[in-house]
Amino acid sequence: MSSPYGIDVLAFGPHPDDIEIFCGGVVITLAALGYRTGIVDLTRGELASQGTPEGRAKEAEAGAAVMGVAWRTNLGLPDGFIDASAGSPHLQPAVASLRAHRPELVLLPWNEERHPDHVAASRLMSRAVFFAALPRFDDGAGGAPFTPRQVLYYEMRHRMRASFIVDTSAAWDKKAQAISCHESQVARGAAGAPTLISAPLAIAAIEARDRYRGSEIGVRYGEALRTPQALGIADPLAFHRAHSFPAAHAFESRR
Repeated sequence: MSSPYGIDVLAFGPHPDDIEIFCGGVVITLAALGYRTGIVDLTRGELASQGTPEGRAKEAEAGAAVMGVAWRTNLGLPDGFIDASAGSPHLQPAVASLRAHRPELVLLPWNEERHPDHVAASRLMSRAVFFAALPRFDDGAGGAPFTPRQVLYYEMRHRMRASFIVDTSAAWDKKAQAISCHESQVARGAAGAPTLISAPLAIAAIEARDRYRGSEIGVRYGEALRTPQALGIADPLAFHRAHSFPAAHAFESRR
């Protein structure tokens, strides 16, 4: 019997550098495990204070090569104006992308963020996952109904409550290299406009976040993921045997 799935893992990012910065460790780790991974950037980042859409596309391809993904594409939605509302014209291409690539695992940004596009991207793609399953929803491309096995949310600048944390220790060096591919965004020239990601401590803050998440499971680096519902485990003992980590060094408050 043929699989209902196409690509193993598909990560959606609002802008061409978001995957590298916020869930690059997970993507690199999954690719290294032999899974076929892909990236869909929703916008070309044309409103960025630095760089050009053409230059950013080249940087995105370089980052994808470092991360070992099978392919990367861009939906070309308007930067700064991702529309997640009911009746949004952006829903059709979002659904069409899911149906065309049929990912077994979908990675989406968490829905609490400082950047309006990040929030809208999370809401749009969550809506798209729902509508992709409806036979009567017309995606404009003739795609067949599809439901991924699992959707997981990755955190950006707002720290979410994690369902679990992935050990990304072996991926950190490649993650840092992939982020550096986006030179127009992370490097500030003499005439460059001040931006959050090009601030002197920006990358150090991302590393600190990953170090903290790693410390929660007793490893050097980690990235948090969250499920939209309770995570079912058929064999708890086998699960913990396969995923045994050292003692944690940091703990989240549950109050």
